[in-house]
Amino acid sequence: MTPSISELVELVAAMPPGTRQAFERIFSVDVMQGALNIPPQMLTWIEKQFGSVESVTSQKVVKVSNRVTSECSIFNPLRSLRPHHFSPGHYGQPAVLQETEDDPFSNPLENTPEDPFGRIEGKHCITASNVAKYEGYHGVVIFKNYDPLQFGCSEVADYLDTAWKWAQSAHAFDPSARYFLFLWNCMNRAGASIPHGHAQVVLGRGSHYAKVEQLRRAAVAYRKEHGSDYFDDLFVAHEALGLAWQHGDARVMVYLAALKLNELMVLAPGLTESLKDSVYRVLAGFRNRLNVTSFNVGIVFPQLGDATGWDGFPVVARMVDRGNSGDVSSDIGAMEFYGANVVSSDPFHTASALTKYFR
Repeated sequence: MTPSISELVELVAAMPPGTRQAFERIFSVDVMQGALNIPPQMLTWIEKQFGSVESVTSQKVVKVSNRVTSECSIFNPLRSLRPHHFSPGHYGQPAVLQETEDDPFSNPLENTPEDPFGRIEGKHCITASNVAKYEGYHGVVIFKNYDPLQFGCSEVADYLDTAWKWAQSAHAFDPSARYFLFLWNCMNRAGASIPHGHAQVVLGRGSHYAKVEQLRRAAVAYRKEHGSDYFDDLFVAHEALGLAWQHGDARVMVYLAALKLNELMVLAPGLTESLKDSVYRVLAGFRNRLNVTSFNVGIVFPQLGDATGWDGFPVVARMVDRGNSGDVSSDIGAMEFYGANVVSSDPFHTASALTKYFR
């Protein structure tokens, strides 16, 4: 049987001593029992909404904190059964995409600007310069397929290859721009302002983006304190729980300090074929096995050019489920902004669903 996040303390205790030591260097786990008194008038509604009264009165809340990066996630899969509200006509189905005449991405050569170093064209996409920038070098990778959920392995690989060529061209144009991120917001619920499939690419100067630099510094400090590689230990800790697996030279894990639903992380020594294939398999597994219709992808690259201070830092891809694209209920609130991440999926169930997609 698939274990659950509520059993995490017991699963960690059963690890071999060396592996448990690595886990506990990185993570702390706290399990709490939610207590509440239910008035008789609510019993019928609770049974209908959550399946049983017992599931509400005996719920466990599991808090996982990453001591190294200061990330924290609070897991309670019962929260996935809370009421949701869908846009009119969808009733739980994904929003229907219909190409419109005013879609600027349908004819990018005429309706989008280009970067000062020109456009990069792949087999399945082409770049443009972002009109409303949050970085000096901020581009858009426009998919030739309007529907962002209609992708195969070759499409995803081409999006990533084209993005990498964009970063190299931008860096050649301005060698002081060295800090690259690939970002894909799929559908409006994930932050896309235009439904036509597209990703974004940014290349910064001065220093890497704050969260990336925090991760680099944390990994450096971890090696100094423990004499061990943070990313190696992170993978071992997840692998011992059945939450991680090797795919070529890529290491895939269902991350315990998740930002939101069903988050996975992929580590690789570069933009390798295994990394590209892993990103595709995760996203295809989201779509085909977990019925995900909205997601975010963020891929972090070490400093371009002289990589002093970035030794051993991998390419890090993170992918997170943002729920149904027709759902108008927000999955992010004040707790996520000011407290910790609240996650309503069970990482063990996510791993069980997606490891099958890697076979």
